[in-house]
Amino acid sequence: MKAAMLRSVLRRSTGSAAASSSQRSFSSASAPERKVAILGAAGGIGQPLSLLMKLNPLVSSLALYDIAGTLAWPLTLATLTLDLSVWICNSVLFVACDVKGYAAEEQLGQALEGSDVVIIPAGVPRKPGMTRDDLFKINAGIVKSLCEAIAKYCPNALVNMISNPVNSTVPIAAEVFKNKGVYDERKLFGVTTLDVVRAKTFYAGKAKVNVADVNVPVIGGHAGVTILPLFSQATPKANLSDEEIQALTKRTQDGGTEVVEAKAGKGSATLSMAYAGAIFADACLKGLNGVPDVVECSFVQSTVTELPFFASKVRLGKNGVEEVLGLGPLSDYEKQGLEALKPELKSSIEKGIAFVHGN
Repeated sequence: MKAAMLRSVLRRSTGSAAASSSQRSFSSASAPERKVAILGAAGGIGQPLSLLMKLNPLVSSLALYDIAGTLAWPLTLATLTLDLSVWICNSVLFVACDVKGYAAEEQLGQALEGSDVVIIPAGVPRKPGMTRDDLFKINAGIVKSLCEAIAKYCPNALVNMISNPVNSTVPIAAEVFKNKGVYDERKLFGVTTLDVVRAKTFYAGKAKVNVADVNVPVIGGHAGVTILPLFSQATPKANLSDEEIQALTKRTQDGGTEVVEAKAGKGSATLSMAYAGAIFADACLKGLNGVPDVVECSFVQSTVTELPFFASKVRLGKNGVEEVLGLGPLSDYEKQGLEALKPELKSSIEKGIAFVHGN
């Protein structure tokens, strides 16, 4: 179902030639102009994410930001911007979207000004042997400085946090925004969509059903045991054994590590994360535009449990989070998993908060 976003672009872009006089006509004629900024656009996630957002008909302006000299592939931010704005404009996938690139800190404000949605995949990916603590030490400072800029230049934007560890970087962002007096809990999201994508894919394979028809909520956090797929609530229903459910849960939790090891230290889950990030950003844009009943899982400020942040289903709307939905009925196995994840998730949240106050 989520792949419909890209399929719809293909269908609409290959329509009648008359549409070429008004390229954005294949989105709603009344849809407002929306600017999306991607911070870390030249990275392994940022590049494919930039392409996917360029193809989204709800995006009218795309700002690509990264630090000067970033080379995730043999490609600079300038050539990435040129690639998207020129080559794509001459392809069958053309969507009328203004693309601009910004490099170095002095251009960050320009990239952010007027943004409706800011997506942050900036930072370094996890490599074999790298602990979450190692990752935290590098990425925490990057996220903090970017969020300070967001607070200054586009405090009302929806912020989609991809930079890991999300269980800590979302609390870091929240504390930065609080310190700047601009925090709105409805507008800050940890992107956990990749966990949902993995859970759906693994479940569909085991249940022998079309993944496009599958729905599996994933709650908790976005790292290891804090990821808890609720296969008891999966649809369509399948008669899977307890052992099969436990194996699916474990694989969903270890999905990131599986990819890191498969790439032998030369990358992480960049393409699938870019896809998941694009899906969630699309949902945010639809919510902003007033599309009803847009529901996705995300790591947000929450009262669903005693923890201040928690991933669960949320209803998106014109102000970001319209409603944080409950967990629903859990199996005994899921109840155990919920209690088991809380200490680690609590520690990660507190670590992010302490980082801001310690700096």
